[in-house]
Amino acid sequence: MQSSVSLTISGLWIERGERDLCKDFSFSAQSGEVVRILGENGAGKSSLLKVIVGVISPLEGKIVYSGEDVTLDRNPLQRDAIYIGHSVGVKNLLTVAENIRCYCPDVSPETLDTVLKQLDLLDHIDALVRTLSAGQLRRVALARLWLTEKTLWLLDEPFASLDVGAIALLEERIQLHVSSGGLVVLTTHQDLRSLSCRDVALLS
Repeated sequence: MQSSVSLTISGLWIERGERDLCKDFSFSAQSGEVVRILGENGAGKSSLLKVIVGVISPLEGKIVYSGEDVTLDRNPLQRDAIYIGHSVGVKNLLTVAENIRCYCPDVSPETLDTVLKQLDLLDHIDALVRTLSAGQLRRVALARLWLTEKTLWLLDEPFASLDVGAIALLEERIQLHVSSGGLVVLTTHQDLRSLSCRDVALLS
């Protein structure tokens, strides 16, 4: 993990259809922070994360990552980032283990077992994910956060469908990540119990 990273968004203008989601939006964040993007449903929170990671393009604005302008080329940011969208993004015809190995092909069997045990998924390691509950599917997707070495985490509603125990576990994992120099930008409607974060309002 890098010793220090930063993210600066300035003058961002995002449009969906013919409606402005945000215009002239700016914020900055750095290592050791959890930034929670606030806004009403449809305000563009998910679109903002997609713009940051480069899935969609804004009409205007500048994105600087760790001092490098990545507005036109997100590759430097993408190499250092993990993005988990609101959709769990798992492959229904694969097992739990196969899904995780799609994203983390070098994970050892021992490490995989340890992570799945923490997430209460070890008993389902060979189950097709299409047979799992919504909460279990979310935990399969989030398992990547226990295995990644990426510094920048972009998480869209990561607590959705999780029970109280899984929420606490994820809050602990996020806090550990930022304590070791990571940066997390997330959206959530969940009332966070123990996770300290800085709120940034997304207004059109």
